[in-house]
Amino acid sequence: MNGIRLSILDRSLARQGQDPAGSLRATVRFAREAEALGYHRFWVSEHHSVPGIAGSAPTVLAGAIAAATSRIRVGTGGVMLPNHQPLVVAEQFGVLESLNPGRIDMGLGRSVGFTGGVRRALGRDKEAAGDFGRQLTELLGYFTGGGQTHPGVHAIPAEGLRVPAYVLATGSGADVAAEHGLALVIAAVAGESRMLDAIARYREKFRPSAVWSGPHVIVAANIAVAETTEQAAGLQLPEAWSTAYSRTHGVFPPLLPAERIRLLEMTDRERGYLQEAERGRIHGTEEEVAPLLAALAERTGAAEILVTLNTYDPGEQLDSYRRLARIARLTPLAGAAVPDAAVAGSWAGV
Repeated sequence: MNGIRLSILDRSLARQGQDPAGSLRATVRFAREAEALGYHRFWVSEHHSVPGIAGSAPTVLAGAIAAATSRIRVGTGGVMLPNHQPLVVAEQFGVLESLNPGRIDMGLGRSVGFTGGVRRALGRDKEAAGDFGRQLTELLGYFTGGGQTHPGVHAIPAEGLRVPAYVLATGSGADVAAEHGLALVIAAVAGESRMLDAIARYREKFRPSAVWSGPHVIVAANIAVAETTEQAAGLQLPEAWSTAYSRTHGVFPPLLPAERIRLLEMTDRERGYLQEAERGRIHGTEEEVAPLLAALAERTGAAEILVTLNTYDPGEQLDSYRRLARIARLTPLAGAAVPDAAVAGSWAGV
């Protein structure tokens, strides 16, 4: 793709009438389609005990995706490090990289289980997120073979492999990424001004590392493109409604068709959460989205946009990504900043 790179984050959300196995198979199929469209990387996420979201074991799913594709980079967006032992995470990514050399990304987050029951099942508590920096140091040490927390312990086959690492910014995530010299993945969850402040702070505090020679920013955004503006907005409605419903009922329901959602009798609280879920999303025709995409790249200086779109109809979802790929190929993103520094060593392809 010309201009700024586009990549995809998929959470394996269930559609109405679809079981978890069907959601996971759909994700693998979608990854093959994304590769054919020219997307740079395809990431999957980690959610525990959330009915309606099948993406619970991202390294396992990433392995299936890597085996089903041949060129696209594959990774996690992300593995929630506080839920795991760093040694095990290093071993898992070592296996992935060994079987798929030069194609694996290690995206890492600092969130813990959402409910007390999930945290107890994982053997973690709310305070585990505060240990993220130490865990990150230990994890990276297993790849270099030096500075390990547990001398004499080796992560086989990770030791000596170069797997680019990315930190998903939540809370102090941007500061942790800068301190460890890792790439930053960030979204405007708490508002764009806070996102821009975090990016600026990250670039200012970045310390070059053996992994990244300079700051590298990826901005995550929910983007829908369709023949009309109304159709594009409709593509984002199923996930927005499921998000709003989950905040009022504690359950993330399977995605419904937009036309059914528009007929629902919502409470004022549900409607408020729906409007909140829709805020900040980009949608429209190709002509409308092209300048919005360029403007986002210019404001953030991002080297890449990580796109997410979950909707009821997989054909309409694929069409949106096809249109977005066409924007990237045909629209000169002149306002986009020069990409951040390349990864250290010989990883120029990341």
